[in-house]
Amino acid sequence: MVKLGTKVLPHDNYARWWFEKQNTEPSEADIEFDYQPLISILMPVYNAPPTVLNKAIKSVTRQTYRNWELCITDDCSTRMLTKLCLKSVVNKKIKIRFLDQNLNISGASNQAAAMAQGEYLGLLDNDDELEADALYQIVKRINQTRADLLYSDEDFIDLDGEYESPHFKPDFSPDLLLSHNYITHFSVFKKQLFEQVGGFRSEFDGAQDYDLLLRLSEIAEKIEHVPHILYHWRRSETSTSMSTKAKPYTHERGKAAVRSAVERRGIEADVFDGNVVNYYRVKRKLVAKPLVSIVIPFKDKPELLTQCLDSILQNSSYSNFEVIGVSNNSEQSLTYDTMQRYCDLDTRIKFVEHNIPFNFSSLVNKGVTESSGDQIVLMNNDIEVINHDWMQSLLEHSQRQEIAVVGAKLYFANNKIQHAGVGIALGGAAGHLHLKFPRHSTGYYNRLNVIQNMSALTGALMMVKRSIYEQLNGFDEQLFKIAYNDVDFCLRAIKQGYLNIFTPFCEAYHYESISRGYDDKGDKLNRLNHEKANLWQVHGDMLSHGDPYYNPNLDQYRDDFELPYKPIVS
Repeated sequence: MVKLGTKVLPHDNYARWWFEKQNTEPSEADIEFDYQPLISILMPVYNAPPTVLNKAIKSVTRQTYRNWELCITDDCSTRMLTKLCLKSVVNKKIKIRFLDQNLNISGASNQAAAMAQGEYLGLLDNDDELEADALYQIVKRINQTRADLLYSDEDFIDLDGEYESPHFKPDFSPDLLLSHNYITHFSVFKKQLFEQVGGFRSEFDGAQDYDLLLRLSEIAEKIEHVPHILYHWRRSETSTSMSTKAKPYTHERGKAAVRSAVERRGIEADVFDGNVVNYYRVKRKLVAKPLVSIVIPFKDKPELLTQCLDSILQNSSYSNFEVIGVSNNSEQSLTYDTMQRYCDLDTRIKFVEHNIPFNFSSLVNKGVTESSGDQIVLMNNDIEVINHDWMQSLLEHSQRQEIAVVGAKLYFANNKIQHAGVGIALGGAAGHLHLKFPRHSTGYYNRLNVIQNMSALTGALMMVKRSIYEQLNGFDEQLFKIAYNDVDFCLRAIKQGYLNIFTPFCEAYHYESISRGYDDKGDKLNRLNHEKANLWQVHGDMLSHGDPYYNPNLDQYRDDFELPYKPIVS
């Protein structure tokens, strides 16, 4: 801590951010919303220490939005102090029911819901706290969007009572939710939806909220993320917020919830454990084995072409593919010898020439035109694929009707992250998320290791259905000849109603820009800036709102999920 006038300024980046937010952000006027729904907060209680239980209750009673009720169910607590604490509560807006037998968390939560009169239900654990404007922010978003399922960002309360470890979440990402319950707290949803899906299910106790959210997300018409820290999750020795070892069964219950969702949705897939506890991989089965056309533009650099083609031939367990190499003004005799050698080696490989001034979009479009596959892979010549099932890992998602572009996890030669998804508007246009993180890093809340939706993916290695490629008229050869063509393509796909997806299970080395260098000076830099301006011209509506899969609280000029650092000057 350091002194600033009469105030104490914390050293920790998040504490500083929170301090600034609380002390410099103007408070909004007390708005009379056109729509003021009753929000029923459900709180199951079991042997909660009175100190934290009182704090949880107080966090509700201090809400700036006043149309709420708190529905508490005591799940036959054996600790007398817990019951005495509840019996001492005197507030007409708080309903308390004492159960005669222990029903566990799902049963107790359902009993609390049975008391609720609100149009919306919110979930609060008996040792956690809501931020004072939690319901205000939720109702504000409901008035703006009429959402029927909402969730917020959250942080943790450490053992000293300090806020720490904020989780700044993405907007709704259905594939991320199948990988992990990233929504958790603060969740608010229409009571009608809750009743429609049948409430909590006791067989998923320990992951009952995950199971519920998966079912709610399947029928909700509008899901909204409120990017504010509205929920404080208290760390304790018996809470999974402190350690997954506290409740080891939650992982298997969560896995069962994902498996149930997969079966309910008619997805042919297996569910596997993720790299860490409470994370999962839904591995979809291939419903067909279509021809995959791999399009590789290049100019000379026969050693790179050799490395790329060898990695495909040696590291591809999926055999129904063809390779279309697109030569752009190649001059070296060794290049042509290499092309002939691979044509003789494997009939699945062929080459075409497209000898125009360098235009990456035109080159890949030419390659797609010359290809025959129902699935298209765009691949740079400086790519070296690593895992044998890389093509299946892309195809399992590209075969889905709702998915447009599938992107891979790429590494620099030094085993740092080169690509794990592209965030739009970062740095003024677009940036690679987790850039230069160590290869085996978990990243922000393990997002380097899970399947998830993204705004954009790199064209260095991506898969897309031919039908969608043709629907979007391929890459834009006029506005994005060199840069941002992949970002433009992905954003146009989103505007057509598709989702894009990142999978960490397709891995490759990307020896970035070995072929043509970087666009960092002279004419190359001018061209880059011109195409950046084109990106804003075409997609300014999306860029101005920031990346939905990043978070507006995070530094928009960084790619590492860090908060902006603004020292306070007296």
